[in-house]
Amino acid sequence: MSAPIRSRTIDADAATKRDAATAPTSGDASRARPPAADPAAPTAADDRYTVPALERGLQLLGLFDRSTRTLTPPEIARRLNLPRSTVFRILNTLEALGFVERTDGGRAVRLGLAVLRLGFEYLASLELTQLGTPLLQRLCDQTGYPSNLVVRDGRSIVYVAKVAPPRPFSSTVSVGTRLPAHATVFGHVLLSDLHLPSLQALYPEDRLQTYTASTPASVAELHRMTHAVRERGHVVGRGYFEAHIATVGAPVRDASGQLVAALGITVPSDLLDEPAAGLLLERVRAAAAELSSLLDHQASPTDARVVPLRRGAA
Repeated sequence: MSAPIRSRTIDADAATKRDAATAPTSGDASRARPPAADPAAPTAADDRYTVPALERGLQLLGLFDRSTRTLTPPEIARRLNLPRSTVFRILNTLEALGFVERTDGGRAVRLGLAVLRLGFEYLASLELTQLGTPLLQRLCDQTGYPSNLVVRDGRSIVYVAKVAPPRPFSSTVSVGTRLPAHATVFGHVLLSDLHLPSLQALYPEDRLQTYTASTPASVAELHRMTHAVRERGHVVGRGYFEAHIATVGAPVRDASGQLVAALGITVPSDLLDEPAAGLLLERVRAAAAELSSLLDHQASPTDARVVPLRRGAA
């Protein structure tokens, strides 16, 4: 790994002198103690238990995403509204721990392997993935198609487990892939418990981004589709996100009845006709129901409803 990023000596020296100049002496501290925290003020109480430096470091890591893979220290300082000397110190710490690494000749940084390692350790620790992976393997063996377990993170879906057959299949997703929830079948399954006001709060914009002719373009249209998924309890769809991909999906619920994941398979659209869809749906529903049962969910009679083939996909 390259040498840690260091701020200019003059910046560090100046920051040290400023800190020393503004720090109270022991006499000052005894004469000017801060007022006791108001126990009725939750914000002040919460602040007592936060670590500002850690918070800034995590906020810095959160700046990176699929569209922002590298950032320069000045860009980070500007986005977080922090002094450059503070950003350099945070970067030094994160780089030493492997959470960021230098790129572009040392002028920029990107996420390091420690972030990936932490992410995979998190996924491996989930009871959901531990219990679900063997079921995905069996479903993949039964159908011959990639089997997926997906959760929702805000407006995105995240693939947390995946089993693919050895034969080639055009799929751009892997564990950790994030896709827009409103534009995928798995997303519609995961949004199906939200009523219209909740969807409107999640998607306040007038128009939703569309990827194919089948992607819902408004919250009202999205609600109609997710409500239909909730009524059926599962869905077969084509072309929401990629026109040539179809998805068969069903919800996974825990002991409280909360929708915690979507389970299903992805299939080339031209291979999914009515007879095939019925058989695949039966196997997907069975796998989702079994995983729900392993999470102590008690199935209701509505879980057994049947769905006809519909247009749309993940």
